[in-house]
Amino acid sequence: MTRLTTAIRDTAARIDAATPAHRDRAVDALRALAVLGVVLGHWLVTALVADGRTLRTASPLQHMPWLAPVSWAFQTLAVFFLVGGHVATRSYASARQRGTPYRRWLHARLARLFRPVVAVLGLWTVVTLALLLSDTEYATVRTLVKLALSPMWFLLVFAALTAATPLVARLHPLWPLAVVLHVDVLRFGLGAPDGLGLLNLAAGWLVPYTLGAAWTRGELEGRTSGWVLLGGGTAATAALVASAGYPAAMAGVPGAEVSNLNPPTLAAVTFGLAQCGLALLLRDRLRRTMRRPLAWAAVALVNLSAMTVFLWHQTALMATTAALLPTGPLPGLHTVPDGLGWVAARLPWPAVFALALVVCGAAFRSWERSGGRRRRTRPSTVIRTHRPMTERAPHV
Repeated sequence: MTRLTTAIRDTAARIDAATPAHRDRAVDALRALAVLGVVLGHWLVTALVADGRTLRTASPLQHMPWLAPVSWAFQTLAVFFLVGGHVATRSYASARQRGTPYRRWLHARLARLFRPVVAVLGLWTVVTLALLLSDTEYATVRTLVKLALSPMWFLLVFAALTAATPLVARLHPLWPLAVVLHVDVLRFGLGAPDGLGLLNLAAGWLVPYTLGAAWTRGELEGRTSGWVLLGGGTAATAALVASAGYPAAMAGVPGAEVSNLNPPTLAAVTFGLAQCGLALLLRDRLRRTMRRPLAWAAVALVNLSAMTVFLWHQTALMATTAALLPTGPLPGLHTVPDGLGWVAARLPWPAVFALALVVCGAAFRSWERSGGRRRRTRPSTVIRTHRPMTERAPHV
């Protein structure tokens, strides 16, 4: 154990020493927290249960609405878009200074974003065909494929906002917030078609993205802006949930008439503002914490495989559920999430899902770095020392 501890500390020290001194490690820490929050949230509130010969998704939030605060802690996408907007606008400004054409800059960023998708789509194409040929219930196939590919919507929205970075770099967050407000008034107040809500897929996530751009411009450096966002966002969200009928859960709930995330509602956006405010307030503390080599090494590791973790975490959950199905219904894994007993039984399972995710990462992480092609290993941009951080953004 002593040798292992020494080896871990030595590795962490090398990573720490190889990181440029001018790097803002709080950015990487916030990205890691955002990714892990989404993953752990899905693992805690997503269950696959058997309904006869059909598998369907279920959630403890269906049966125990008072667990809604769990979704408040783990629905961290707004923080990811905040960091994404900050990194993208900073990267684009640096590219312009170097004379890099927009097309080349965009291609580099989207290639890193979508490279891991190839492996996910390839595997699930094979799995889907195998399930259909084996006469698996179509509803089961649909449930599994939908769950596995659900992270893709995020990538499409993030890619669209990345492509629009030159146009939105100076856009004030109040403009997309006003769009979300008017869309919700039309949908919920005036009976407009639900399809109108698709506008909020862009406008809703554009709010934290433009906050990230404001961070790049230096407009959010003081703590006042963080407190205003945290206080204002919290008050607005509480008012919308208590008085306007918005769901309290900030995650999708199967069977619910209205979801705060599909598409984003005004409540989800104001909640995201509160989260962004908290993130901004935590920057200084995170910078101090990231001076510790072990903490920084852990954050660097998550950032190196951020997209692999995000894209494969649902597959890890389903693989674990399917592999253990022959052992009989296991509490917290195969059973209906309808009581505190299920909650207690569920808590250990994320550790098992994490092991399955490690296997997926070991098998497919090369796609994140090289698209599956063998190539000479390069130092990660997280710890690269021969090029300034502003010249190339870390993996998103």
